[in-house]
Formats: sequence, C-alpha cells, structure tokens
Amino acid sequence: MNLTEWIISIMEKLGYLGIALLMFLDNIFPPVPSEIIMPSAGYSASRGELLLIGVIIAGCIGSLVAAAVLYWIGYKFNHETIFRFVDRYGKYFFIQSSDVKTALDWFEHYGHRIVFFGRMVPAVRSLISIPAGMSRMPFWKFMFYSSLGTIIWTSFLACVGFYFGENQALMHQIFSQVGYVMLGIALLIILWIFYRRYQRKRRNFKN
Repeated sequence: MNLTEWIISIMEKLGYLGIALLMFLDNIFPPVPSEIIMPSAGYSASRGELLLIGVIIAGCIGSLVAAAVLYWIGYKFNHETIFRFVDRYGKYFFIQSSDVKTALDWFEHYGHRIVFFGRMVPAVRSLISIPAGMSRMPFWKFMFYSSLGTIIWTSFLACVGFYFGENQALMHQIFSQVGYVMLGIALLIILWIFYRRYQRKRRNFKN
C-alpha cells in the first residue's frame, strides 16, 4: 500500500476525524503531505461521501491543533533543549537543527507575517510554529495568522480535489504552478517589508 492509498483508507474508515488526524500529522511529520490529503478529501466530497465544508473544517482543525502543540513546545522549552532534541530525534521527523535555525532566522527577519505565509508552504508550516513559540510571539496573534493561512490553503486544496479530482493531470499541473505563485507572493512580501523598513530608517534619519 502506497502513501496515497493509506491516506484514502484512513479517510474512508474515520471520515472527518481521519482528515483532522492526517492534517495534524502533516504539520508534525512533513512526509505526510496536505497536497494529497485535502484534494483526496475534496474528491470524496464531490462524490457525495463527505461535505466540502466539513472537509475544510476538519482539515483546519487538525492543522491548527498541530500548530498550537508545536508553538507550545517552542514556548515551553529553551533553545538549547529544542536543538538538542532535534539533533537526537529530528531524523524521525525528517528535520534537522539547521532547519529550525533557518525558520527562526526567517521569523526574526520577516516578523509575524511569516506565520501567515508559512502556513501555505510545504515543510515551512511544520517548522515555523516552533520559532514562533521560541520568540514569545503572543499566542492569540500566532493563532490568528495561522488560522488565516490555514483556511486559505486548506480550502484551496479541498476545492481543487472537489472540482478537478477526476482529472489527475490537471491537478498536478495546478500544483506545479501554485508553487511559483506562492514564491512570487513571498518575494513581494519580503520586498514590501524591506521597503517599509527603509522608509522608517529614512524618516528617522531626517528627524
């Protein structure tokens, strides 16, 4: 049984609970991809087996619970403990301490906005929650940005499966293009942040 068949079997057995569980794992364990989970769930909804709104809600709940757990880990434990844990056990989650360090650098450079955007980027959403906790980002703000990004991404994936699930070639084409779109949005956000910082420094210099 391959990964896709396993994901579908979990959803068939557990329904919405299975979707929430799988999306929880997607955030904790990157090799379980939301790009398979949510389109498959959306396709099941198109066949009348599930409700599309239920699929989206279940996916969001699973993702946000995982985000909250990872945030708590980052908030609760000091940097040294987290990096030591990742060095010892990270291989089982396909992450390295350098990945956490990179995510922490992103967070410190780009601020809270990276939480919103990171929820829509594979692998990044599994990492950005821990640095948010490590940086003591207010929990309500973390969940607000996480919810916005999660709702957008989860709804997009579910709708792709709902409307295009029978056309696998078209689905793959959509996913291949969306990566470039997300990268373009990320670059625009980064440029906008740098521009704002430049404007503030310029005003401060004049004063």
